[in-house]
Amino acid sequence: MRKTFFALLVLSVSFFSCTEKGQKGEKGQRDFTQYVDVFIGTGGHGHTYPGATVPNGMVQLSPDTRTVGWDACAGYHYTDSMMIGFSHTHLSGTGIPDLGDFLFLPFTGELKKVPQYKHNDGVLDENKNQIILEDTPRYGSSFSHADEVATPGYYSVILKDYGVKAELTTSTRAGFHRYTFPTAENPKLYIDLERTMDNRRLIASNINVISDTEIQGFKQVQGWAPNRYVCFHAQFSQPFSVDSIVDNRFAFLTFDPAEQVLIKVGISFVDEKGAESNLKTEIVDWNFDGVRENARKAWNDELSRIEVTTTMDSIRTIFYTALYHTRLQPIIASDVDGRFRTMDNRIEQDENYTNYAIFSLWDTFRSLHPLNTIISPSQNQAMIRSLIRKSDEGGLLPMWELHSNYTGCMLGYHAVSAITDSYFKGQRDFDIEKAYEASKKSSSYDVINISPTIPKHVLQGDGNLMPTSKRYKNTLGWIPADNVEGEGESVAKGLEYAYNDWLIAQLAKDLGREADYERFMELSKAYKHYYDPSVGFMRGKNTDGTWVEPFDPAAYNHGETSKKIYCEGNAWQWAWFVPHDVDGLVELMGGRDAFIAKLDALFSTPYVAAKGENNLDITGLIGQYAHGNEPSHLTIYLYNLVGQPHKAQALIDEVLQRLYTAQPDGLSGNEDCGQMSAWFVLNAMGFHPYCPGIPEYAIGRPLFEEVKINLENGNTFTIRAKNNSLKNKYVQSATLNGKKLDKLFFSHQELMNGGMLEMVMTNKY
Repeated sequence: MRKTFFALLVLSVSFFSCTEKGQKGEKGQRDFTQYVDVFIGTGGHGHTYPGATVPNGMVQLSPDTRTVGWDACAGYHYTDSMMIGFSHTHLSGTGIPDLGDFLFLPFTGELKKVPQYKHNDGVLDENKNQIILEDTPRYGSSFSHADEVATPGYYSVILKDYGVKAELTTSTRAGFHRYTFPTAENPKLYIDLERTMDNRRLIASNINVISDTEIQGFKQVQGWAPNRYVCFHAQFSQPFSVDSIVDNRFAFLTFDPAEQVLIKVGISFVDEKGAESNLKTEIVDWNFDGVRENARKAWNDELSRIEVTTTMDSIRTIFYTALYHTRLQPIIASDVDGRFRTMDNRIEQDENYTNYAIFSLWDTFRSLHPLNTIISPSQNQAMIRSLIRKSDEGGLLPMWELHSNYTGCMLGYHAVSAITDSYFKGQRDFDIEKAYEASKKSSSYDVINISPTIPKHVLQGDGNLMPTSKRYKNTLGWIPADNVEGEGESVAKGLEYAYNDWLIAQLAKDLGREADYERFMELSKAYKHYYDPSVGFMRGKNTDGTWVEPFDPAAYNHGETSKKIYCEGNAWQWAWFVPHDVDGLVELMGGRDAFIAKLDALFSTPYVAAKGENNLDITGLIGQYAHGNEPSHLTIYLYNLVGQPHKAQALIDEVLQRLYTAQPDGLSGNEDCGQMSAWFVLNAMGFHPYCPGIPEYAIGRPLFEEVKINLENGNTFTIRAKNNSLKNKYVQSATLNGKKLDKLFFSHQELMNGGMLEMVMTNKY
């Protein structure tokens, strides 16, 4: 049985120590994979999966226990006891379900249908009471967590109803199954092409039997990604006979007598030929254990980028699991021959280019991409090159890209943040002119050169690629909450657009585009339109300049569904999103003392949900601060910017120790493609950016006595915290390479140069 996080804290003799325990891997290297618990985040609302993948792998081969409901986003939930099979694509930590392609279920005898979980999917009865729904029974098996083994790159479980042991591992573009049956008689396999998370619409599918040891197929799906293609090619270690193929969606196979059947499955977003080539290039033989070991080595290389020193097992586990989660997405979406599917649904080939997919930019611009600029800058620049190319293909930088599809999800244009942050950190291995022009285009209401193959519903309507709100902010100056188009989230969009436009202004200035600089700097001040000094919050403003009534700062999203003023939060949480002009925000709120008092109130005012509200996005609470969702993730460091870093240190300590645990429900909100974990990784080391796009970091509260960041350029940046303990959460003093820091900030260049950041910790401030 797992011990709770706080129980481990109590049992620990020493929280911090210079001596590091751990097994040694090849050539004496520490095996960092042993510190990862892939089940963290699979409970609660973390929405992570426990299955096998490699860093940024195209294949995510993982068990599925459910398909419908919010907590089915990754296909697996730790509270479930029934399993419906193993599929090859999964999302990590999203708030919308999709993927779950090519489900395989090994069995013996007759297939059994298993009862599925009960869930609430926001359905109300005629009296507006919540209805608890039960998902349709599906083929599957019962299982026990006691029979699960999962490490980075490997997963196994026993399907109790059939006595089959299933083991999974992967290369980048291919999955590898090893099924051990209770007897050698009649091993069987069920393949399901129809099923996806959230039962997305299957437009077309095909299953083609190549021989008695090979089968391939494809599917076209309309879902969160409006037009998604995925193909597979499978090889089997034992000959099979086809019992039946139903509607080119389901296949039932029986193998020649064997106690063990191995299956290799390549996937491609291009075609079946690509899937076959991916498979036969990456997994050339039937050495399952060899592929598993290669996956482990790949993960160990990634995790060894950061070495922490502590004897506190739970903290180490949380840290390395978080680091693991940051390396899952975006995924590689090019085949081994360089072919890939474009945003306008063409097939191109470029062996000198890697196409990436799954960009949750509204989340990841805050911590994940800044972390990448430190530990994997070359790959981060490759991701930026991919974003720029997607703009060429489809006409715009993506907001939330999924398998070469614009989803039109979320708000802002935060590809600009990833681009600008990398640029000002001197990481510029991309076409800067194209990046600049694409960034400017993101700020405008411009439908020129948008590919005609992109579905119309993605380009128009609420939460869209081409929101009319951009027209308003570029003309009226603010986005009216009563706009005739009915586009909502006016305040949230206005604040994020102002930050994005400030980023463009900084690029313009550095590139010598003075007129653009002046224009975008003016747009960056638009946040001031939303501040109402009579209530002390950002609030909805109508076309005629009047404020939206009534006003309740605690109300989630505030307003009718079609007129949401905020996004996944309330006025308390959105009051602070002006990272690019904190001095201006301080002045707006009445000066430093008033600002600090208001910020103090954020963390001390209890959050009480309005009657009838089901606010799953407001979680991980400290007062009104909601760490479980991204709008709050830059807020704490405002204290550093107004000269009260001790308050930031105390709050960071509380978040790190209370809102992240070594349990399945150890995340306080959705993982969101690595963002929730990246916040932990950076802050546990002792720092975080206060405004992505400014190449500086604010110092917080380090968790470890020592951290070594092994930089890509060959340098090592060491962070050492003297007198560190549970009680000593405040930074008494800090030196960088022996020079005292008067303020708790340091630059990205200082980090990349290598050296020593040393802090003396105390229990007083």
